[in-house]
Amino acid sequence: MDPASQDINLNSPNKGLGVDHSDSMADVPVEGAVANSVNPLPPGLTEEEAEELRTELMKVEEEINTLRQVLSAKERHAAELKRKLGLSPLNELRQNITKSWQDVQTSNAYLSASATLDDITHSEAYKKTQETLSQAGQKTSAALTTVGSAITRRLGDMRNSATFKSFEDKMGNLKVVGTKGNGDVSSPTDTTPTQENPPF
Repeated sequence: MDPASQDINLNSPNKGLGVDHSDSMADVPVEGAVANSVNPLPPGLTEEEAEELRTELMKVEEEINTLRQVLSAKERHAAELKRKLGLSPLNELRQNITKSWQDVQTSNAYLSASATLDDITHSEAYKKTQETLSQAGQKTSAALTTVGSAITRRLGDMRNSATFKSFEDKMGNLKVVGTKGNGDVSSPTDTTPTQENPPF
């Protein structure tokens, strides 16, 4: 027995046999192998029942395709009618938004919320809160005006101080320095040689 031709799979029915039966077994037909390899039948379903279901499935798919074609034709016809009436997608969008807003305004939730809001705005607590906020706003505005006036007065005092005047005089004595064409800073007494006139 040649070890190379021996089947080493322990679960194989040819285990330990030196004969290779794979060629001879390939031509043996297995009953129902053709039908089951393509679409295996569910348990409890006969071949006749499966054939009826396949036929019905084909009919339903044909009906679906027909309905799709009819729907497409109706959509084209509706688009043509809209074009003739001058209805553009933008006009339709406006109409849809307007209708939606009208629906919202007439909905129970909106009406209930609106009534609740009216009740709140007419309540004593709301009026007191509004008055308090108004007074607080007026006081804050007055305080900011006072702070602004104080800052302005302090800046005026600083400007009139001796230190600021001394600083202002020093800043006034600085000369403005220009630039040369190549971006270098020059001063009135600049005698540095340039590349055009090297020192050598």
